[in-house]
Amino acid sequence: MLLLSNIKTLYDGTAADESALHRGVDLHVDAATGRILELRPHDPALTLGDAHARVDCSAYTVTPGLIDCHGHITVLGLRPEDIDRANSAASLLYVEKVLYRTLVDGGVTTLRDIGGATHMIKRLVEEGVMIGPRLKISICMLSTTGGHADFRGPDRCHATLSKLWPPAPGRPSNLVDGPWECRKRVREIAACGADLIKVCASPGVASPSDHLEHRDFTPDELRAICDEAGARGLKVAAHAHSQSGIELAIECGVYDLQHISFLDERLADMAYKAGCTVTPTSWIMDELTRAEGFTPFVMEKVKKVTEHHRRAVEYAHRGGLPILAGTDAVIPGMHGRNYLELVHLTRDGLSPLAAWHSATGLAARHIGQLDAGTIAPGQRADLLVCRDDVVADPECFTRRGADAILEVIKDGVGYRDALAGVSQRQFRSTVDAVLAAPLS
Repeated sequence: MLLLSNIKTLYDGTAADESALHRGVDLHVDAATGRILELRPHDPALTLGDAHARVDCSAYTVTPGLIDCHGHITVLGLRPEDIDRANSAASLLYVEKVLYRTLVDGGVTTLRDIGGATHMIKRLVEEGVMIGPRLKISICMLSTTGGHADFRGPDRCHATLSKLWPPAPGRPSNLVDGPWECRKRVREIAACGADLIKVCASPGVASPSDHLEHRDFTPDELRAICDEAGARGLKVAAHAHSQSGIELAIECGVYDLQHISFLDERLADMAYKAGCTVTPTSWIMDELTRAEGFTPFVMEKVKKVTEHHRRAVEYAHRGGLPILAGTDAVIPGMHGRNYLELVHLTRDGLSPLAAWHSATGLAARHIGQLDAGTIAPGQRADLLVCRDDVVADPECFTRRGADAILEVIKDGVGYRDALAGVSQRQFRSTVDAVLAAPLS
């Protein structure tokens, strides 16, 4: 057993208010199963046997591991050279580095990848071949021809195919046109092991040729996607910036609205009545303003969305919509700094506790990872042990970055080797077992 003893402040992830805060508590973890056993007031007289480890946490803040609801682990950047690198023979090596940074540096123990990651990557993490957060995957980001996810080269009219997530083993094409092709592609994606379906309900910011106010899918196409997904028990998340795209997504049955740059009071009310969640991706909006390599056309779109985005988050919050934390880390240097989404959510008007809830228990509930995101008996021991009071003041992350986190623990195992007594990661995997097996 592992005992995190006399924790100064613990946020349990269950709520966005003071009821989720505990001070001077002991957290008991079953090191063998990686599950939480008990959370109770500190007992200074408690004795432990030789088989147990005690860690003094009287100077630390403990939280659940972060849950990032909008990730792209196969995206190294959006410049042509970044996309070419991601599509090269070495792509899996880059993905391994992104996964490692996301967990070990960024503090993310569960990540919903909503375009790019295949079931093979998810399985390699589960088997311990690659170190990273556990994954929920959409595999593709469905777009119409010429839509947001159709990234073509400079000679777009000369038969250059989309370079962003081209078809690959375990990942069919993300470009679809017409209701029946949409239905077929959802069926393919489900067969490839997707946990959700991702669509582009509106044009995007970084895409090279589509205008924000234009349409991507027709109502018939989007309804077909949502209907087919629902028939397979899958929810739909939609990239949606424009008001027309947000409204279309709500009307057609989308569950999670992402980016929401032009959300207003009327649309927030519609989304609330339809039972939608929102993932605003506040950090990327700020990063895009300083991004290099984009055309003036793209940067003009960046200017438009950043002028409205904070107001949209305020409408969502005021309208009672569940707000989920998601980074959309697609700019070089973002992977491994996922905690900055907490900072930008608070800058957009959420309280610190509301921002933390959006990245822990609330996120877990809405992406279907019900055994994570909260610190309670039986839950996965996904924990951040922090030097600073990052719960009261997320801006600690802007001052100290990843150093604000002392240890990252996933399933009871530490990944920074920073706390004596915490079991550290072991490079034992399916591959090791195969290589160690005697030749027959």
